[in-house]
Amino acid sequence: MPSGSSRPEASSAPAYTCAMNPVPVTTMIFDLDGTLVQTEKLKARSYALAAVELCEGGLDESEVIAEFAEVVGLPRREVATHLIYRFGLESRAMAMAPRFGVTTAWQAFVQVRLRHYERMIGDPTLIRSHQWPHNIELLHLARRTHCKTALATMSHCEQASIVLQILDLRNKFDFIATRDDVRNGKPDPEIYQLVATELASDPSECLVIEDSPAGVAAALAAGMRCVAVSTPLTQARLHASGLLDDRWIVDNPADLVATVEARYSTDGP
Repeated sequence: MPSGSSRPEASSAPAYTCAMNPVPVTTMIFDLDGTLVQTEKLKARSYALAAVELCEGGLDESEVIAEFAEVVGLPRREVATHLIYRFGLESRAMAMAPRFGVTTAWQAFVQVRLRHYERMIGDPTLIRSHQWPHNIELLHLARRTHCKTALATMSHCEQASIVLQILDLRNKFDFIATRDDVRNGKPDPEIYQLVATELASDPSECLVIEDSPAGVAAALAAGMRCVAVSTPLTQARLHASGLLDDRWIVDNPADLVATVEARYSTDGP
């Protein structure tokens, strides 16, 4: 992990290729939150708890969670700013800013929210109960078929490390990139471009597994193929976005491997 972890030794065996595809897939890149583990669900609840704490009037957690679905996958600044203005939290957040040594409403809101989120991800039982087994099994399958594997997450290094440690996944990647390693968050392609550079992988040989429209847009902008695995938070917006043909959006986990195999043999979005 660029923010402190070492890279495991990459396999010297040839990458899995599909005879139908002149461009083999040599590298599979996974998002973390919402893809390998349902931490997007936990993030949604942490923002909801923070908003309810800050709101001077009545506010229901479900309202905030529903609004979070509109910005899922974006960096925390964008998410926090959107929710602050949607629910009128700016004055209360600004009043708390000195307590946290920050100068903006969104930073204060994030600090309130992180208290809740860090408590959640510090609970190994909770994290294990929120993993997505089908996507994790795909990661293991990619390793067995000699793909290089990478993680590209908008989580910051500290939070990502905790989750990966709990799920025993830290050594399952040839390279890990977090929000701390890039200037621009998804949907900017920077994090996927970084992964391709570090692994010496041509973008055309990379297949990305994502769950959000922002992540899909980043992968496509980087010139990579993508399969989106929908969640309750992202399913509607993935289909409505038009970013991917519906055949590359997996709503039923049982279809994941077949969809990925088909994606191996098909170019274009």
